[in-house]
Amino acid sequence: MKELPLTVKRSIELLGILLVGALFVIASDIIMPVIMAFFISIMLVPIYRFLRKYKVPEIIAIVFPILLVVVFVALIIWFFSSQVAILVSDFPQIKKNVAVHLQSLSEWISNISHYSPKEQLTFINKKSNDILNMAGGVASGAAVTLSSVFVFVGLLPIYIYLMLFYKDILLRFIFMWFKKDDHPKVKEAIYETESIIKNYLVGLLIQITYMTVLLGGLLMLFGIQHALLIGIIFAILNLIPYVGALIGNILGVLLTLTASTSLTPVITVLAVIAAVQFLDNNILMPRIVGSKVKINALIAILGVVVGGSIAGVSGMFLAMPIIAVLKVIFDRTESFKQWGVLFGDERPAKSPMTFPGFRRKSNVQLTSGTQKE
Repeated sequence: MKELPLTVKRSIELLGILLVGALFVIASDIIMPVIMAFFISIMLVPIYRFLRKYKVPEIIAIVFPILLVVVFVALIIWFFSSQVAILVSDFPQIKKNVAVHLQSLSEWISNISHYSPKEQLTFINKKSNDILNMAGGVASGAAVTLSSVFVFVGLLPIYIYLMLFYKDILLRFIFMWFKKDDHPKVKEAIYETESIIKNYLVGLLIQITYMTVLLGGLLMLFGIQHALLIGIIFAILNLIPYVGALIGNILGVLLTLTASTSLTPVITVLAVIAAVQFLDNNILMPRIVGSKVKINALIAILGVVVGGSIAGVSGMFLAMPIIAVLKVIFDRTESFKQWGVLFGDERPAKSPMTFPGFRRKSNVQLTSGTQKE
């Protein structure tokens, strides 16, 4: 059979990417719960295998780890809601602190511009109607989003159960897509994908725990109000690469401003977050996750942005594990190796513009001294 020209192959690849993206946009409410369930089910496979090893009935071996996940999520929701309840109880004091900050901001604007406090108040009143109109649209959208969340959460346990129950059928389906000679590579890719997802997700759970305890504990030692709430918000948002940490810093500052009329606690919060994040990024997380798949920062940020635009918050959280799985597949597929190189962070020792050897798909020397697959 005659091989297709290179330009036709590349055109088919780009068309495939476009179609997959369109499919995710159109059916994200259906696809994202399935992907989430897939990742969670892989994380639960070791528990399932352990129970089956001791002759536990298959249904119990599937239901028990799912119940553990439900209890864990319920504990997180309970802890978060309890901290929010404390914040709500302090609302009268928060209102006074916000008024002080707004007064200081108004005086600062008056000093650097020709707008008087009276003119600022007139401008705020004029725009308040627009804000109220927007709030109505946001409320209706929030109702739709809330219903989608309930559907998402309700379908997850069902999907996880069915994936664990029919996992052998799914594996056979995957193998049947490939020639028998390629089955060893497929098996290796499946095992590595399972290892990557387990290490990544378990690492994230550990990260949420120690970030909440470490950040919240340090802020409590410095006397910061709502320290645990800031800790858990930052720990959860930090799961979103790069973007989440920025949002976490902003929310931490806003919560601190509502609890105090001084700027000293704000500086303390920013300093503690910076120290904890440095410790997390450079020492703790690399040792906990220990993934062999390295994704460069450009692709990570693009993945988070694209995932968020396609599927909202769930897309942002799932972007990194999806990219990691794709890289494993691309690295082991001859026709898609260039995409694996694009996703990776292993830079060649010399520029491909001046050293032709670095334009090939074969093994070349990298900056880290390792060999590229």
